[in-house]
Amino acid sequence: MNILDDLKMQYKMGGFEQKIIYWNIGVFLVSILFFYQFKLGGFNFPNWISLSSNPTIALTRPWTVLTYSFFHGGFFHLFFNMVVLNFSGRIFLTFFSQKQFLGLYLLSGIFAGIVFVTSYFVFGLGKNSILVGASGAIMAILIASATYSPFMNLRLLLIGNVKLWQFAFVILVLDLIQILAENTGGHIAHLAGAFFGFAYIKLLLNGTDLSKAVTFVMDKLSNFSNPKKATPFKKVHRNYAPSYEKSTSKIVIKDKAQQQIDDILDKISQSGYDSLTKEEKEFLFKAGK
Repeated sequence: MNILDDLKMQYKMGGFEQKIIYWNIGVFLVSILFFYQFKLGGFNFPNWISLSSNPTIALTRPWTVLTYSFFHGGFFHLFFNMVVLNFSGRIFLTFFSQKQFLGLYLLSGIFAGIVFVTSYFVFGLGKNSILVGASGAIMAILIASATYSPFMNLRLLLIGNVKLWQFAFVILVLDLIQILAENTGGHIAHLAGAFFGFAYIKLLLNGTDLSKAVTFVMDKLSNFSNPKKATPFKKVHRNYAPSYEKSTSKIVIKDKAQQQIDDILDKISQSGYDSLTKEEKEFLFKAGK
């Protein structure tokens, strides 16, 4: 199995936290081709992709309240966001489902974008700023995890053991300190995402799961794009004297293969895809085809 096949299998078998990382990296590579200004040494995102602080522009391009969160202003911007997303996503998925992760990620990104535009309008911070990056949604995942399990132990390199709430608290304080110094819009989006993550958990504990709204919309879109065709009734004449010997042998072979797949999937859920042997990866890749 080559590297490309290995990446395809990781994407296919991974959860939404891995898929979103792949999406962000893919979008970043494409954006280099179309939006990177090599003479200036930076990106020049158009206002039909990035989120403008000007309410007039934002309202005429409502989709940018979501698209902005999949673009990044540089390699290190992308790198650090994806590191924190992988870290916080794994913690979140210890307690919650993949659909809840995706729902929180998308909704918090939208909420952070709305707060960004609103704050610039209300406080008169200017109308020429743009917002890109997944930081608001990532902060929501981190703060949601810390709200639900604040005393979870973390072992950080060069620091040692800390509680999850302590780690999240330091990140929040850094955003508050820098909010008026630089990248004001970005820090506003971070704090808005953090608030949404906190509110999401509190509502969830009271029986309201906001992520179901995203699941509902996705199911409707899936049904719309793949409508089920009604199959006409056909009268079928069955032979009630099948060959039991052939049928039994097929069932046994299928059960063995399925059992091997189940064992591999259990191993992935416990230790990750990288823990598989070369033979297990090749078997899973062939089974996926």
